Amino acid sequence: MLSAVDHVQLAAPPGSEDALRAYYVDILGMTEIPKPPALAARGGCWFRAGAVQLHLGIEPDFSPAKKAHPGLRVTGIEAYAARLAARGVVVIWDDSLPGHRRFYSEDPVGNRLEFLEPVLSRQR
Repeated sequence: MLSAVDHVQLAAPPGSEDALRAYYVDILGMTEIPKPPALAARGGCWFRAGAVQLHLGIEPDFSPAKKAHPGLRVTGIEAYAARLAARGVVVIWDDSLPGHRRFYSEDPVGNRLEFLEPVLSRQR
């Protein structure tokens, strides 16, 4: 029986680790977590924010994920979007998911990311 998602793996091109660290740590506010030594030799980076883990693995014939993407839940989505935009990240708002505020963006290697926050409906 499935109980949770442990992590999401995204691909990245060789030599992109510094750009990934700058984006996922400095801009998104995640923490880099060490990879086990046997996996660290392959390159790439792992990041965490609370229970969320994103693993970026090196793929020699890299092509960014333009449709497939992780959906990352945030709190204070307006402020979070402003934080990203202030750091030069393109934020594309999308209001087509009922009950949520959400936007899309891309990491520095072109992978699509979705950021969303549930909107509490008012009870009358």
